[in-house]
Amino acid sequence: VCVAFSSFKENLHPYHVGSVEFNYNQKRKTFQISGKFFLDDMENALNKKYPKSLKFQDAKGREAINEALKNYCVEYMKLKVNNQFVKINYLGFEEDSESVDVYLETEVVNQPQKVETSVSMLYNLFDDQLNIIHIIVNGNRKSEKLTFPNRYLYQQF
Repeated sequence: VCVAFSSFKENLHPYHVGSVEFNYNQKRKTFQISGKFFLDDMENALNKKYPKSLKFQDAKGREAINEALKNYCVEYMKLKVNNQFVKINYLGFEEDSESVDVYLETEVVNQPQKVETSVSMLYNLFDDQLNIIHIIVNGNRKSEKLTFPNRYLYQQF
């Protein structure tokens, strides 16, 4: 997952952009999913959605952040493979001073041919949010950008 997260003053970056990669792992027969978002945007989206004061970079609040991210991802990220909804399991997150990476994995999926995603991460916060979506199956990478309010992407492999 590659999105440029250049240095910026807190809460002043002019773009609201994120990236989500759905990478099919042939050996495990699962999609390994990673998302990258500006840390302040994700923090604000979680605090708008859930009536808590959640803060990244606070070790005491890590459990609450994990729970909120899990619930948020379940609501704002869906995957359908070969016309069947696929369960997505939240694995965890990593953060640095500017971004947060979210990790998820699907249940077992056999030979994906038709892949449909619904990604509306941060749409509850920004009406100019842009999410770049990458779907990779057997080394074949297909990428698209989804701009609010568009959340659906369909790819045939």
